[in-house]
Amino acid sequence: MTSTLQNQTVTSTTKSARRILLKLSGEALGGATQFGIEPEILSEMAKSVIAIKNQGVQVALVIGGGNIFRGAALQKAGMDRTVGDQMGMLATVINGLAMRDELIRQGAHCVLMSAYGIPSITTQYSSQQGREVLEQGSVLIVAGGTGSPFFTTDTAAVLRAVELHCDEVLKGTKVDGVYSSDPMKDPNATLYKSLTYQEVISKELQVMDLTAFALSRDHHMKIRVFSMTKDGALLNAATGGDEGTLISD
Repeated sequence: MTSTLQNQTVTSTTKSARRILLKLSGEALGGATQFGIEPEILSEMAKSVIAIKNQGVQVALVIGGGNIFRGAALQKAGMDRTVGDQMGMLATVINGLAMRDELIRQGAHCVLMSAYGIPSITTQYSSQQGREVLEQGSVLIVAGGTGSPFFTTDTAAVLRAVELHCDEVLKGTKVDGVYSSDPMKDPNATLYKSLTYQEVISKELQVMDLTAFALSRDHHMKIRVFSMTKDGALLNAATGGDEGTLISD
């Protein structure tokens, strides 16, 4: 697919470059164990983000916190859901700090904003200031989820993409797109190259949680699902290539 500014649904009066929001799972930073932060993986992710930026693409990042805190078991044991979600949102700030440090170490200018304003560590999130950061050519990391419990980082990613006037949400996964069924279990699963929002709903495909997906549909925010482990896939997807599965109107 060739992505052009003429085909954009969500635009800004000042934005001229392609702008994407990359949604990464926290577990991806943990490598094989899916826990903690593996320095080599962090370094490779930062290199990929810089390669995208060097192609003239404006990059915003939302990183989950599952590699640091997984609240499901604790919530089953009685932890208050609000407390668990707050801990998870703080975990995304830790991942954001790690990524910011690595990007700066590799020579990229980067700003970390958070729904939780933590003085001396992060900048309080502002959609207007976030757009300005992107327009100036810096990488923007948005942490802290939505700032409210009961919402996933998928929802936070779509919300920030809409607010920041991004062209697409890129969701990196373990597989190379959206399939008719789980390709790890079903050898006959079919890869979809493109889907409409309605097709995803009618086929009951697991792309994002329903809140995130409904927000994407209502604001015509494109979602591209692709493999984070396939060589060149991220750069191809970020620069408008026909990578993975595109979900749109």
